Amino acid sequence: MGGNGKRRWKISFYSRSKPTQTQQQQQQPPKEFLCPISGSLMFDPVVVSSGQTFERLSVQVCHDLGFIPTLQDNSLPDFTTVIPNLAIKTTIQNWCDSSGTQHPPAPDYSSLEEIIREKMKFSSPSASSLSKSMQLSPDIRVSERELLKAVAENPPVLFSHANTELTHRVNHFYSSSSEESVIVNTAATPSASPPTPLPLATRPACYSSTSSSSNSIAESETLTVTENPKLSREEDEIVEKLKSLDVRDQEQGLISLRKITRTKEETRVSLCTPRLLSALRTLFPSRYFSVQTNAIASLVNLSLEKVNKVKIVRSGFIPLLIDVLKGGFDEAQEHAAGALFSLALEDENKMAIGVLGALQPLMHMLRAESERARHDSSLALYHLSLIQSNRVKLVKLGAVSMLLSMVKSGDLASRLLLVLCNLAACNEGRSAMLDANAVAILVGILREGGGGDSEVIRENCVAALFALSHGSMRFKGLAKEARAVEVLREIEERGNNRAREKAKRILMMMKGRDEEDEDICWEEVLESGGISRTRYRAGGRNLPGPNSTNF
Repeated sequence: MGGNGKRRWKISFYSRSKPTQTQQQQQQPPKEFLCPISGSLMFDPVVVSSGQTFERLSVQVCHDLGFIPTLQDNSLPDFTTVIPNLAIKTTIQNWCDSSGTQHPPAPDYSSLEEIIREKMKFSSPSASSLSKSMQLSPDIRVSERELLKAVAENPPVLFSHANTELTHRVNHFYSSSSEESVIVNTAATPSASPPTPLPLATRPACYSSTSSSSNSIAESETLTVTENPKLSREEDEIVEKLKSLDVRDQEQGLISLRKITRTKEETRVSLCTPRLLSALRTLFPSRYFSVQTNAIASLVNLSLEKVNKVKIVRSGFIPLLIDVLKGGFDEAQEHAAGALFSLALEDENKMAIGVLGALQPLMHMLRAESERARHDSSLALYHLSLIQSNRVKLVKLGAVSMLLSMVKSGDLASRLLLVLCNLAACNEGRSAMLDANAVAILVGILREGGGGDSEVIRENCVAALFALSHGSMRFKGLAKEARAVEVLREIEERGNNRAREKAKRILMMMKGRDEEDEDICWEEVLESGGISRTRYRAGGRNLPGPNSTNF
């Protein structure tokens, strides 16, 4: 037995071969599986407020040491909120199984502390002083520490947008002389979310070039800015007033900031500095109406420039905007919804806004009294639901039944149908819509003629039905039960080109002749103009286009 044991040991020992260089390379884990701080495979990955994924214990140790590491792209992460990243955890485990790699063990606190302390020695002077100040003031909350962070510069693309109103409105309804609309392009990079199928508004509804109530004040008090403005002095004066303990100084500083960023894109970019953003953040919780309202309105002005959108989110404004939606002044809530809409236009922000909890407050604002708040909340939800993670969150929050109920009553129907189309693009949303009797509701709206914006609503109802029909064995039975065939045939004969095409495909599927179209991607059809194309006024009023219907 001993001899046999030795022989087996020798065979096993000598049969081992040194892995080749190719095998070693194949066993290297993908970069996204490694914690940016420890460099090791993540055992418990979490998504932080700024959108990056870290090992949970790495974030905890950084928090305990009062240290914010500088990432490879020279940005500083926002550790205000952490959410478990179950998707990447499962992916890591699957990769370990397929590659023969051992599953990552739970990290050791002391080892991580040693790694992070070593990083602290070589961090930039500003980061070092930040860490020391945090350690000296252990009672400062994480959200307050983020006020001191520097924010990395981001994409150099500029968008042109309209300006703001500076005076308090007598009523909550929108009036504007502006009729500008801009097509949103969200497919600039391969990793971007699906391209926006509509030329929707790209600015909040509560902002216009001028209004009748503010013309006289704007003409007499507007600050003039030269072609090559030197804003350092203005920034110093504004920041000094924002940091003042005197509420009157705060109001004057905010009014100046709101005016100077009204129409000049270059001032919005130049003034969007970490120092000014830090001072602006402290005023969001103010219980003075003028301070809170003007602070958020100023942020919306700054957010209109594409290069500022990621900066603002990384500076920790999303939780503050959510708090205002939940309990701020009415007009401040309008601006907060507008700010979230503006920030949601940037693909890099969509996941962070959803992770930080903005979806449910935005859903609540769909029933607000203010037309502007409802308008901007619906468009914010539309842009946020362009990515899968937010679609799943909305389904779990019960958005499907709420949206269907509002669509059935005609409230914001044309816009909310677009959100439902996005939800129907994922399996969870499709199942929830079918369970909520969406087919019968949509067919009923089509049978009744669509309501106010009848042509647009009818087209978007067909688009939603088309999305629901994809890959669903249940749809055919539900559609027949709702007597959808007669309605779809009418649209096939009398609808516009896009509606006719989708109605035709649905009818073919119901007849069992959809096999020849199996290679057609329904999402591409939706994104390439399948949903109603419309021009908007910023306030949601319809503008007739040469070949479009009103939204």
